[in-house]
Amino acid sequence: MTSTMLELLQKYSVPGPRYTSYPTAPYFHTGFGEADWAEALATPAPDRGLSLYAHIPFCDSLCYYCGCNMVATRDYSKTQPYLVALEQEMARAAQLVDPKRVARQLHWGGGTPTYLNPDDIRRLMAMMRKYFTLADDAEVSCEVDPRELTYEHLAALRETGFNRLSFGVQDMDPDVQQAVNRIQSEFLIQQVLDWSRELGFSSINLDLIVGLPKQTVESFKRTLDRVAVWAPDRLAVFAYAHVPWMKKHQNLIQEADLPDSATRLALQEAVNESLGAAGYVNIGLDHFARPEDELVRAQQNKTLWRNFQGYTTHKNCDILAFGASSISQTADVYMQNEKSLKRYQDRVAATGFPVERGLKLTRDDQIQREAITRVMCDLELDFAAFGSEWGVSFTDYFADALTDLRPLAEDGLVRIEAGKISVTQTGRLFLRNIGMCFDRYLKQSASDKPRYSRTA
Repeated sequence: MTSTMLELLQKYSVPGPRYTSYPTAPYFHTGFGEADWAEALATPAPDRGLSLYAHIPFCDSLCYYCGCNMVATRDYSKTQPYLVALEQEMARAAQLVDPKRVARQLHWGGGTPTYLNPDDIRRLMAMMRKYFTLADDAEVSCEVDPRELTYEHLAALRETGFNRLSFGVQDMDPDVQQAVNRIQSEFLIQQVLDWSRELGFSSINLDLIVGLPKQTVESFKRTLDRVAVWAPDRLAVFAYAHVPWMKKHQNLIQEADLPDSATRLALQEAVNESLGAAGYVNIGLDHFARPEDELVRAQQNKTLWRNFQGYTTHKNCDILAFGASSISQTADVYMQNEKSLKRYQDRVAATGFPVERGLKLTRDDQIQREAITRVMCDLELDFAAFGSEWGVSFTDYFADALTDLRPLAEDGLVRIEAGKISVTQTGRLFLRNIGMCFDRYLKQSASDKPRYSRTA
């Protein structure tokens, strides 16, 4: 790593949002309730498709780094009342949504969705198909933990219409795996990949994490070399967010074992170098894909979008998310369900709507969201085109953002030219920092701000 790059990474390693939404989730509020969500669901949106999501919070064991809403349990019976609640929630939502609207995308996350046994995988998908119409060419994906996964689990997913998988790999080094309580061998990963390809899944993603305890540049390069051999279609390489004030179980990680800032930065550079050499395109932030992947084509065509599931080609879809803690999204509303498993199930039983909090976006929110998203997806912003679309003078409306961007331009992260902002190759590593310049919520007093993980 050059000294200049190290200095930049150190300078811009500050707490900041990942912008899977704007305004970000900490600004959702409990003043948004069930009646607001019912109104949003019933609002006609004939030009928008649906993206369905189901959250399965159960895991067999606890990974110490986990930032998800999950329940580690060996008691499988807990899944049964949860599945009943999921169906009740879907049925209630389906009563209000226009039945002619078609789902273009479906995703299961967790937790570990394949905690469900094969019969319950079939049962849950049958529920979703009962209440919603799935397009014949829909993207249907599932997050998968390779441990305790059987061929029968994958066969059930494929049989019910899943065509994409995302495997949690994280790191293949034995010391790192021991430190985070997630032991999985190369043979195991190879086996589940072979099964998946044999069954005909059309796209496979692998998740990796940088910044885990005991991780070194040398050890992670070995993981990256192994991944290149496995040749997934996509990769998501997340930076570990150590937030023990939010996730108490992260206190099981010894802070002395975490890589220092210089090592974390070297890890990021190793990722970009190794995956670039293996032929992957850096979409931005933590996503990489093969050149022929639709994410790459969407970025080239300026149709890429970003939501709670990361980068997506389905901008014009409303997310209907079911299950504890899940977040739904329409064109101008965000809604998050109750996070507690018990409160979620109780609220669904009582009303069908387990709304914990939400937000109705103002026009200013939507304009700022569009600017942040376009930077993070297109890697550029055209002032005239943006102003024409939203009926604003870009330079007047975003005068403060342009001022905040100047130091980033001086550091070579962006170019501010006549009528245009462009992200440089170096700037792709700092997309969160660039987006923060357009974030008016971050300009509130420090006492009002939520706490975020660091950007690098």
